[in-house]
Amino acid sequence: MLRFIIGALLLVMLEAPAWALSFTTVVIDAGHGGKDGGCVHHGLIEKKLCLDLALRLERVLKAKGLRVVMTRRTDVFISLDARAAIANRQKNALFVSLHFNGNRNKAISGMEVFYRSQGGKAVAAKILRSMDVNCKGVKRGLFFQDLKVLRATRMTAVLVEGGYLSNKTDASRCATAYHREELAKAIARGILAARS
Repeated sequence: MLRFIIGALLLVMLEAPAWALSFTTVVIDAGHGGKDGGCVHHGLIEKKLCLDLALRLERVLKAKGLRVVMTRRTDVFISLDARAAIANRQKNALFVSLHFNGNRNKAISGMEVFYRSQGGKAVAAKILRSMDVNCKGVKRGLFFQDLKVLRATRMTAVLVEGGYLSNKTDASRCATAYHREELAKAIARGILAARS
């Protein structure tokens, strides 16, 4: 009987999501920058939108009492290794990389969140759910990806794609400061929901 109880407790401990721990820092990674413009469609340059979204998200999270570390706050190039190194210097942190997408198939649209770990999947689900409730546009879903910034960071990490700039409807929406503000608030709500 004791062996059964110990076994059951171990199973519960193994299934307990590590992401539920209250992180106190969020590392915001504005994708691309400097010589790396990211995707360019409909007069929009991904690196500029990423930075704008990151600065908006920083303001919202700081207002909620979270410590925020930015991988970049200007238009500079930072390697993927350097981004991970910045994140890995933080304790008790969550890593959130912000991007916008592009595709040759201009009919594809919507927001996506990528993860690599189970904790990342749980946080990604909270963020996508919040975007679904609070933002206009298609929610394409959660996707496992072995992306370098998710692989090289030693904490729970997600990558958010805010929409397809190659899609005319998504591009016109993402071009507005109003939508980027709503997107920042939605991502923040998802992050905060992951702490509870």
